[in-house]
Amino acid sequence: MKKILYAIQGTGNGHLSRALDIVPLLQQRAEQVDVLVSGPPADIDLPFAVRHRCHGLGFIFGKKGGINFVKTFWQLNSAAFLRELRQLPVEEYDVVISDFEPVSAWACWRRHVPCVALSHQCAVLSPFAPAPDHADPVGRAVLRHYAPATHHYGFHFQAYEPHVHTPVIRRQVRELAPRNDGHYTVYLPAFDEQTLVSRLRYLSRAVRWEVFSKHSQRESEHGNVRVRPVSGAAFLDSLGRSAGVLCGAGFETPAEALYLGKKLLVVPMKQQYEQACNAAALADLGVPVVRNLKDKSLDTLDHWLHYGRSIPVHYPDDTAAVLDKLLFEVKR
Repeated sequence: MKKILYAIQGTGNGHLSRALDIVPLLQQRAEQVDVLVSGPPADIDLPFAVRHRCHGLGFIFGKKGGINFVKTFWQLNSAAFLRELRQLPVEEYDVVISDFEPVSAWACWRRHVPCVALSHQCAVLSPFAPAPDHADPVGRAVLRHYAPATHHYGFHFQAYEPHVHTPVIRRQVRELAPRNDGHYTVYLPAFDEQTLVSRLRYLSRAVRWEVFSKHSQRESEHGNVRVRPVSGAAFLDSLGRSAGVLCGAGFETPAEALYLGKKLLVVPMKQQYEQACNAAALADLGVPVVRNLKDKSLDTLDHWLHYGRSIPVHYPDDTAAVLDKLLFEVKR
């Protein structure tokens, strides 16, 4: 294999965290690997060069906490997005791999170039993956069309079918020596700091909470609740030493918590179909799920604090084998 384009959705940290392991493995398998990142500036420092930086196709949120799908997809016809499509030379690469990245995916679609999806999102769309009880055709359509692809290889909490694999657990997590220092690590970016502090203090004054908040610029103490700015190294340290993890129903943080043997409780983001699917998959594993932090949900949280247990999982380090399979099948 000579030239690979690996395109990463830069919104959030999950895609970039996975890239920390995937890019070096691709570099061992190709003469040239160019990286594209689209979206806002990342919180993670990347140890490899980024050849293409794009604005991409950002999600536009409405006034009720959900995504405004009309305005989001209206960007497909924007001058800036079309310019990025035209300028990206996808036809020069032997393989284009997209981790839910729209510029590369749509550039390939417009020029009839094959595009390989390597993402959690395409695993969520598998007919064998768990789904929420309430259908969401619009949410499924967004996942299907946001970054279209001709081949699909996914990661999920379980290997539901041959092209769906267990999570990529980054090397920094695999190298941790987890222990229990008694505190609970919290990452719920959909909630503001004031709400989290008031709810967690009300829940239990005997429990120590370490809350990581994107809304905070400096560390603060509120009784038994410690609020810290988001930092990759600090969060990883807190995660490894925690008694348990309270977080959204994303993919990377719950997967890492499960891998480290931490008891886990998730709060899926409202009107977010991918998180609803993740919550259904985690519930199948035995992970408790609450829909909000209102009084009725606090009973479940309290029970989890006192009686919750970690869920055993087996997440082998087989990322290299997944990439070998992908490159072999695409080349045929």
